[in-house]
Amino acid sequence: MKLPQIQIRTTDAKVKLNISDPVQHIEQPKAQQHIEQPAAILDIKTKRGQLHIDSSQARRDVGNFPTGEFVRQFAQQGLQKVQQGTARRASEGRQMMQIEKGGNVIPSLAKQNGTPPPKDLGITWIPSVDSVKISYTPGTTDINITSQKPKIDVQVGDVVHNYTPGDVTGTMLQYPSVETTVIKGE
Repeated sequence: MKLPQIQIRTTDAKVKLNISDPVQHIEQPKAQQHIEQPAAILDIKTKRGQLHIDSSQARRDVGNFPTGEFVRQFAQQGLQKVQQGTARRASEGRQMMQIEKGGNVIPSLAKQNGTPPPKDLGITWIPSVDSVKISYTPGTTDINITSQKPKIDVQVGDVVHNYTPGDVTGTMLQYPSVETTVIKGE
């Protein structure tokens, strides 16, 4: 025995699609910028150093005195020489007064006064050590810097964005169908 059968036939739909792609255009213009860096403000203040030199003692050591001091010194030396000369002559006079006691007073005095003592040959024009006094006060330098901030001006350009959306259209070339047939079994 045969059973009845159902036959099904289908026809697919056929569609023709017309597709247009979307178009997108994006443009970013460059930013306009202006940068300026002002110069820093520089302020420098200096105080000069001072050098003090006192050479008065060195000048005295080599015999260079102020006028008033020269006069006093020569007056004192003159007085000493007068006193020494007076004392020498008084001593020689006492020796001559005692000539009767004997001795060679006159030749002895002549020899003593005829040959003066030798002079000192040392160098006398060199000043003593540390006779020149030097002092120094250092100077100062104050530096002040005031920095300036940069001036930055930026203008950002707007983004240019164009978009055309895509489109899809369809046309039915063949419609779908379903056919069923029953075959009887015998």
